[in-house]
This record gives sequence, structure tokens and C-alpha cells, in this order.
Amino acid sequence: MPVGTVSIPRICQPGNITVTAVNGRVPGPVIEAKEGDAVVIHVVNDSPYNVTIHWHGVFQRRTPWADGPSMVTQCPIRPGGRYTYRFAVAGQEGTLWWHAHTSFLRATVHGALVIRPRQAYPFPNPDGERTVLLGEWWNADAVLLERQAFLAGTSIAPADAYTINGNPGDLYGNCHATTNRGISRFEVRRNSTYLLRIINAALNTQFFFKVSGHTFTVVAADASYTAPYKTDVIVLAPGQTVDALMAADASSPAAGSYYMAISPYQSAIPLRPGSFNGNVTTAIVEYAGSTPNHHSPPAMPVVTDTPAAHRFYTGMTSLLRAGSRSAVPLAVDTRMFVTIGLGFSACAPAQTSCNKSAPVVAATMNNQSFTLPTAVSLLDARFRNAARGVYTADFPDRPPVPFDYANATGRELLGAALASTGRASTKVRTVRYNATVEVVLQSTALVGRESHPMHLHGFNFFVLAQGFGNYDAAAAEEGFNLVNPQERNTVAVPTGGWAVIRFVADNPGMWFMHCHIDAHLSIGLAMAFDVEDGPTPDTALPPPPRDLPKC
Repeated sequence: MPVGTVSIPRICQPGNITVTAVNGRVPGPVIEAKEGDAVVIHVVNDSPYNVTIHWHGVFQRRTPWADGPSMVTQCPIRPGGRYTYRFAVAGQEGTLWWHAHTSFLRATVHGALVIRPRQAYPFPNPDGERTVLLGEWWNADAVLLERQAFLAGTSIAPADAYTINGNPGDLYGNCHATTNRGISRFEVRRNSTYLLRIINAALNTQFFFKVSGHTFTVVAADASYTAPYKTDVIVLAPGQTVDALMAADASSPAAGSYYMAISPYQSAIPLRPGSFNGNVTTAIVEYAGSTPNHHSPPAMPVVTDTPAAHRFYTGMTSLLRAGSRSAVPLAVDTRMFVTIGLGFSACAPAQTSCNKSAPVVAATMNNQSFTLPTAVSLLDARFRNAARGVYTADFPDRPPVPFDYANATGRELLGAALASTGRASTKVRTVRYNATVEVVLQSTALVGRESHPMHLHGFNFFVLAQGFGNYDAAAAEEGFNLVNPQERNTVAVPTGGWAVIRFVADNPGMWFMHCHIDAHLSIGLAMAFDVEDGPTPDTALPPPPRDLPKC
């Protein structure tokens, strides 16, 4: 996998822009494997930036050094360097993906990872498959934009376009004639069924997804099978994947082609004007042998349609199969209540163009704003028993002061008292091997309410319940789904609400947990679980590969 620079046409502007990409294109190549395969990927960094690749959703059992987040499990691959990722995909099948885990390189360095089953699908075999990668595009180098935003203590500007398989479509704003980019097309045959592998690779935006004249049956999410779930709209937060069957049975034979469309779901309250791109991005579903006469675009939900998003996110349950390993653990060993959201902090010394007289926004978990180490990765420090000066093992199980988390009333006063994070720190939570961990993720309203897609590396987790407002343990526990809850690696915590997740810490290593909105990750919405070794050599942290990049 060569990572290098490539010149790509701008959107709605003349000329090209130079970006970092894999194999010279955005998105990068689809990597395919079968369940149980050993995967070997050679990454050659011919770009001007440090690079790591994260295999999003892969458990990395016995291969934690291959997980990929920069300065968590490895030092980055320097320009001119190379590294070979080696891991297995045992016990996993479905749609995952890979992406850069360094700065904002994920905007253009990403692609699909498809793990096919050894046996048949647990649903009728489709007649074909289509990979649908959703993204954001800036008419500039996203890495430089992120750097400039950090130095100024401001937010990165909204994306100039949304894309489907790298293209913005033909309805984009007022620049149809000057997009300089095409529209993605998916050919289908009438009376056939297709498995759509849909991936949200966007940095900062949740999406509504529809195809005019068609409905879907969701059969998997985050590479975990679901009970068949019928819907006409799919919702994906950054980092999430959905596998959905679509029957090519449109009732209008006069139309030979139909619009596929995505539009933004903006969960922030209050919603600031100009804080997002509100356009609809399109692709075309074409019926083979038909005249390409387009059906009208689908009616998309309004950008603030939180009820529609919540119905989708909570509507799925796991598919129960004989011999399935995914039994919900009932006894809990470690309980955590973790607030997630935005607060205020002073400009850091490195933010040289920041307004020193005004606070800047910082992201926190239990009032801790996370910063990555700079000289040694967390996993290397743990392996060498040399945490001193790299991280501390005191990430708190609860916020320092209980308060009315989801209520925006008086939030300015409360924010001044609680949200100031001081100096960012690097804190982890040590967990005993094989312990069952339950985490209540509570969104806060100190700066504004927003849905945060929280991703856990190294594990899937069960989503036992989700809701709005402040978490009420007694009421929520009555509604816990302990039979067939959905199993995911990324959960979109509801706006001004909460989600309860549970997982078994049976994978020794340092595992990042963070918001998959990169604008929030870069300002501290993260922590890490340090899962201790088990009792046998096979349940202990293995030594690093000899070719692991050095800092």
C-alpha cells in the first residue's frame, strides 16, 4: 500500500489540489479477506507526513502492535519509511474499513476492509455486492487545515463537499457545470438483490442515506449480524458501517436510473449557522438495459431530524444464531460513568496564534482532556513497564462533581466551574484481564449538546440501552436488552443523552476509546483502556515486531 501525494480536481473550483492518498486515489483500494485469514499489508510512506493505518473494528488479538493509532500502539511511519502490518481476522466477518490514524489524514487515506464468511451468509445470498464509501472533501490539504485550526484554537471549516465513492454527484450546490468531478454509478439488474456495504469515512459528519424508489433490509452493523431490520433510511455516524440488502424492484419501469443520496445529520444544539455544509450528495443506481432516465431524488430528512436518527440507531438487535459467541455477560466487574462533551480551556503554549485573552474549546471525558504522548507510545511504555513520564493510570470512573449533565440552563456558570480542563493529560484506566466492563456514556450540555460517536479499539461491545437526558440507573436498567442487544464498535451517543455499553476485557493491550468526530478527538475527547495480561502466555502482551517504527 503506497501512501503518497496525488493531484485531484477541486470541487466547484478550477484547478487541482494535492492530497495524500493510497494507490493514487480516494478512496483507496478495497481489501478483501475470508474469516480466519492472516492479513499482511506492506505500507510504504512516500508522503510528506507521518502515517499510521488503523484497521477499524479488527480485534487484533495477539497483534495489538498492528492496531495503528499513532502514539497509542505505535510510533508513526516517517516519510520515506515503511512498516508491514500483520494480523488475523478470526471470528469476524462483514464490512469494516481501514484509515489513517494520524492528524486529519483520514480525510483522504481510507478504504474498505471486507471480511467474507467461510460458510454462507445468515441471510439469502445476494445476487451482487456494492461497496459504498461516504466521505468529506476539502478543496485544501486537510492536514494543514487542522494544523492551522489548532494553532489558532479554532474549529476546522466545514467540508466543501460530501462524496460517495469519491464523487460529489450532480446536485451539488450551484456548481453543477464546474464540479470537475463525476458521479458514482452502481449498475443493477431488475429483480435482483444487492448487498450494499456502506461505510461512513467522513471526519466530522453523520449522514442520512437513501435510494429513491427503494427500501433496505439491514443485516449487519459494524461487521456484526443483526436481525433483519427494514427501513427506507439508513443513518451512519463517522466510523460506522452498515450492510443492507436492497432489492432492485423499483415500481417505476419508466425510470431506468434512481438517485442514491446522502445528507448531513446535524445533532448539535444549538446549531450554529455556517457550521456545516447542508448540501445533498448523489450517486446513480442504474438498471442494466434501461434508458438512463432519472427518477427524482429522494426526500431526505431535515438535517436536525434527531427522532429519525434515534429510531434507526435503536431499532436494530443482534441476530441470534446457534453457536454464536456473543452472549451478553450478566455479572459486571468494573462500572464506569463517563461524561463526554466539550468544555473550555486556556490556549496551550504551542497554540501560537491563539487569542490568549479568550478561552478555547476543549473536549473532555470525565473532565479529562486527553493528549497523546510525544516520545514513546502508550503500548511500548506499558510493555517496558516504563509509564513514568508517558501516562498515568488514574483515569477516573466518575466525573469529579455530579451535576445536571444534559440541562443547558445555566450552563455558562456551570461550565466556568467545571469544564475548565487545565493542562491536557494522558490518563488510562487499568482493567483486569477478562473483567466485564460496563460504561455509561453521558453526553453533557456545558458548551452545547451533540451526538458523539464513541469508538472502542480492540473490542466489540453490546449496546444495552440508549436514551435522552440524564442517565437514571434504576429506570434504564429495567429496559436493558440482555438477550439480543446490537453489537458494535462505534456507538452514536444520543444528543444530550446517554448510552450504556458492556464488553469483556479479554484482549491484553492498550486500547484507545475516542470520539470518531476527528475535530473532537484532536482536542481531547479520548482515553485508553490498559487491559492487563491473563494467566497464560497466550493471554499476555506479546513483544513488539522487530520492524515496528521507532519514534
